[in-house]
Amino acid sequence: QTTTATRILLTLLSLFLFIQVFGLSSVAQVILGKGNSGQYLSINLAFGIGVTLGIYAAGGVSGAHLNAAVTITQCILGNISWTTLVAYILGQFLGSFMAAATVFALYYDAIYNYTNGSLTVSGPTATAMIFSTFPAPSVSLQGAFFTEFTATVMLILGALVIHDEKNNAAIKGAQPVLTGMLVLGIGLGMGLNTGYAINPSRDLPPRIFMAIAGWGMDVFTADHSWWWVPVAAPILGCLAGVFIYKLCIDFHNHPGHETEHEKEQASTDTS
Repeated sequence: QTTTATRILLTLLSLFLFIQVFGLSSVAQVILGKGNSGQYLSINLAFGIGVTLGIYAAGGVSGAHLNAAVTITQCILGNISWTTLVAYILGQFLGSFMAAATVFALYYDAIYNYTNGSLTVSGPTATAMIFSTFPAPSVSLQGAFFTEFTATVMLILGALVIHDEKNNAAIKGAQPVLTGMLVLGIGLGMGLNTGYAINPSRDLPPRIFMAIAGWGMDVFTADHSWWWVPVAAPILGCLAGVFIYKLCIDFHNHPGHETEHEKEQASTDTS
C-alpha cells in the first residue's frame, strides 16, 4: 500500500508540474508580453492542452486525478480510500507548487523588468494573477463564488458524460482530448468573473509560493480574502454536479438490461 501511494504521489507530482507549467507560463506570456505575445485565448488553449497531455500520461497510474475537488468527491463517495486521497492531494499540491516555482524561474527576468522589482497583487504592474486567480473588479464575492461553483458543476458533469461507461461514453483514447476541450470550453465561456480556477490544486499551491517568493500575504488578504473561494466553491460544485448527474442521468441508466439499440444490433448481427 505504501509503495502504491508513493508511486501515485510521485506520478501526480510530475504530471501536475507538467500541466501547470503549460497553463501558468501562458498567463505569464500574455501579461508580461503586454498582449503582444498572446491573448486570453492563448491561456484557454494552453490549459486545455496541459490537461489533455496530463490525462494521457496519468490515466494508467492514478486515473488522472488532477483536481482536488474531484478527488475529495471520489473519497466522500467511497470510491477511493483516505490514504489514497492524501497521496493524490499531496502529489497535486507539490506538483502545482513546483510548477509555480518553475514558471517564476523561467520568467524571472521578464517579471522584474515588467514590475521594476516590485511584486504586487494589484496596481498597473500587478503580476500575482500569473500564478493564481483573482476576481474581476466588478464582481461581488457572492457572484465570484457562484461563478466558481457553477463552472465546477459543468466541469464534473462534462467529465462524467465523457467517462461514464454505463452511458454513451467516449472511446478511451479520445477521453483526454475531450476533457481538455471541456476545460477549454469552460475558459471560453466562464472565465471573465474569476479566471476559472475550478480546482483547489491549481490555485492554492501557487498562492502559497507567491507569499514566500515576494508578493507577501496580500495574495491571501486581497479582494476580501478571496483565496478560500477557489478552494471551497469547486469542492461544493463537484459534489453538486455529481448529485445532478446521478439524479438526471445515472439513475435512469439500466446497464443490466439491453437497450433498444443493443437489441436491434443483436438482431442485426444474428440475421
